[in-house]
Amino acid sequence: MRILEITGQARELDGLPEALPETGFIWVSAARRDFEVHQSTLQDALQRLTGTTLLDFHVRDLLNNQLPSHYDFTSRYDMLVFRRLATSERETASLVGGLVSNEARPAHVGGPSALRHIDTSPVGFAVFGRVLVTVHPADCAVRDVFVERLLHPGNPAGVVAHGGPAHHGGPRKGLLVRMPSSPAELMLRIVDSMVDGYLELRRRLTGQLDRWQSALLDPRSRFSNWQALLDGRNTLHQLQEMCEDQRNALAEWLQTLNEDDFAVLEREMLQVRTRDTIEHVERVLSHVQRLEQSLESAIQMHFSATANRTNDVMRVLTALTAVFLPLNLIAGIFGMNFDFIPLIHTQAGFWWACAAMLLVALAMTGLFWRKRFLARSGR
Repeated sequence: MRILEITGQARELDGLPEALPETGFIWVSAARRDFEVHQSTLQDALQRLTGTTLLDFHVRDLLNNQLPSHYDFTSRYDMLVFRRLATSERETASLVGGLVSNEARPAHVGGPSALRHIDTSPVGFAVFGRVLVTVHPADCAVRDVFVERLLHPGNPAGVVAHGGPAHHGGPRKGLLVRMPSSPAELMLRIVDSMVDGYLELRRRLTGQLDRWQSALLDPRSRFSNWQALLDGRNTLHQLQEMCEDQRNALAEWLQTLNEDDFAVLEREMLQVRTRDTIEHVERVLSHVQRLEQSLESAIQMHFSATANRTNDVMRVLTALTAVFLPLNLIAGIFGMNFDFIPLIHTQAGFWWACAAMLLVALAMTGLFWRKRFLARSGR
C-alpha cells in the first residue's frame, strides 16, 4: 500500500494520516491482496477522513478480479472500475482465501502473438471529495508510474504505462505538466494512461492480423490452424465487449459530473478530459470492430478462393474426361468381337484408327480451350 499527500507537490506518507491536509487530497493505492488484508484499517481511516466508509457491496466489487468495467455512485463517493491490459500473470491471478489460485489463471489464447497478450485485470477507483482510493492488481505498472511522476514531477525519465509511445490525444511524456487538483482529475489521468495501452495495442493487432489474412488468402498455402483462428476471434469479441463496458462506465461518470459539487472551471476540465478519454476508447472499439470485419471478410474470401480452386480442378477434370470419352468409344467399337468391321483386316487400319482418335482429341481440346474450360479462372 502506498499513500500520497498531494497539495502543491506530492509527498509519500508512511501510513494512513489522522486528518486531511489543509489543501489538496490524499491518494491511497493498494494492491488487491493488501486491500483485502487491511480493509478494516482503511475503512477506519476513511471514516475518520471523510465521515463515511465504503459499502460492503463496493468492497466485494473491488476484490472481484473478474468484474467488468462499470460505474456506481453514492451520495458521498463515486466508484469506477476500469479494466486495463495486464502485463504479467500475477495481475490476472484471482485471490482465493488470500492465496493465488493457479486454476483461476486464464488459459493462453491461440492465434497471433498480439492476441495472446490481450489479457486484462480490473482497477477500482473510489473517489471521495478529498480522498482517492485505488485498488490495483499485483505489480501494477500504472500505479508505480504515476507515483514516480507525482513524486518527481521534473524528472523527464518517466515512462508511459505499458511502454507505449505517446499518442496525439494529450501529453504522454514522463514529465508531469501539472499536479492534479482533485481525486477525480487524478483518476481520469490514470484511466487515460490505461487507454494508452489499448491505443498501442491497435498497431500490433493490425500487423498480426494482416499477416494472418495474407496466410488465409495465399493460394499456395494450406491454412489449417482453425482452432487458433477461433480463439483469436473470441478474443476480439471479448475486447469489443470490454471496450463497450469502459465507454458506458465513463459515459455514466460524465453524466453525473453535472450533478456533483464542483467549481465551474474544474467541472469543465473534468468533462473535457472525460470526453477525450471516451473518444480514445471509442477509437479502440471502432478499430476492433474493423479488425473483426476484416478478419471475417478474409475468412469468407479464403473459402471463396478454395471453392474457386476446386471448381477449376473439377472443370479441367471434366474437360479431360470429355476429351477421352470419344476415344474410349472408338476403342470400344474396334474391340468388338465381329469378323466384319471396316479397317479391321487392313494393314493400315490401326494407323487410321489412331489418326482418327488423335484428330478427335485435338479438335475437342481446341474447342474446350477456346471456351476457356481449360483456362485458369485467375487469368
